[in-house]
Amino acid sequence: MAPEPEDLAWPSNYFNYFTEVEEHFQKARGTSLFLMSPLDWALVETWKNAGVPLQAVLRGIDAAFEKWRAGKSRIQMVNSVAYCAQAVLAEAQLMAGLSGPPRPRKEAAAPFTLEELENYLRANAAEIRKQPGFEEVAASVDRLAADVESMYHDLEDLERRLTSLEDKMVAIARTRQTEEQLLAARIDLDRELRPYRGKMTPEQLTMLEKQYLERRLLESSNLPRLSLFYLR
Repeated sequence: MAPEPEDLAWPSNYFNYFTEVEEHFQKARGTSLFLMSPLDWALVETWKNAGVPLQAVLRGIDAAFEKWRAGKSRIQMVNSVAYCAQAVLAEAQLMAGLSGPPRPRKEAAAPFTLEELENYLRANAAEIRKQPGFEEVAASVDRLAADVESMYHDLEDLERRLTSLEDKMVAIARTRQTEEQLLAARIDLDRELRPYRGKMTPEQLTMLEKQYLERRLLESSNLPRLSLFYLR
């Protein structure tokens, strides 16, 4: 029997997380033309950061669409991954109850080459350097690129370093937001979340709001995402 997605070795499973979710949702929806919204991206990232197994997400998507097809609501198309939030949470809780002690991670080849990783880091450093006030962050990313060969053998540590640098960018960018920008972002978030608030727990909503607002902040500041999650 082929291994379930959650049994696949890290880091390949981790860095394919978003791609797997995106493709599975498109398949369940029955169209490859569907483009995931900023809210969808943020939601998938909250699942990834919370350690929700990939298989729980995929099963949750299937369960949500099975319910949709069996119900009277199928006259209204599913237009967001957020529709599946409750089902994904249920699958994650079920898997947590069935799983035994944590299994040791297996080694696996990285899903990208050393050259691709170096190019990704240098391109991000160049983009960051275009924005005044982020020179220190850009220099740190450049140093990681210069040491990419050793970092390539410990991608988990590299991911932690990149996440810390992204947090630093967010903190700097947040101090430059005007009240009008903050209000506009919050209004957009509330509008997108309104149909799905009843499908998520307060903890899920808090995480999703944070991810959405940070994603929007970086995009509006013309700053790249640094996580290897985005090296696709």
